[in-house]
Amino acid sequence: MTTFLKQFFTWWNGQTLGTRFHTWRHGTRVGTDEFGNVYYEGGKDSEGRTRRWVIYNGYSEASSIPPGWHGWIHHRVDTPPSRENYQPREWQKPHNPNPTGTPNAYRPKGSLLNTGERPRVTGDYDAWTPGN
Repeated sequence: MTTFLKQFFTWWNGQTLGTRFHTWRHGTRVGTDEFGNVYYEGGKDSEGRTRRWVIYNGYSEASSIPPGWHGWIHHRVDTPPSRENYQPREWQKPHNPNPTGTPNAYRPKGSLLNTGERPRVTGDYDAWTPGN
C-alpha cells in the first residue's frame, strides 16, 4: 500500500492527511527522539497552552515516547529534551514496548491464556442466575 493510501485510510501508521496538513500549517518542529518520533508544537489548546503533538515513526504507540519527551508533551516541563542536555534519572528504566497482544503480555492467575492451573472457586461467590 502506498504511503498516500496509508495516510488516507489508516490512523495507526504514523500520521493521517489531516495531521500532515495541520502540522504543515501550524506546526514547528521541536525535535526527534531515539525511536525516530518527531515532536511539534504550535497554536493553542483549549486551556490556552501551546499545543504539542508527536508524529510516530511507524505504528502509533503512546508507550514509545521516552520519559523526557513524555514530560514535555504533557506540559510537565517547558523545555523539550532537544533544547537541553537531558539525562534520564537513574531510576528511569529504558523503554520497553507495550506487550499487549504478544506472548509477553501479562496474564493473571486464572486467565485462560495462562499456563498454570486455574484456582479453585471458593464459597464466597454465588453465580448469577436469571430470576434472582
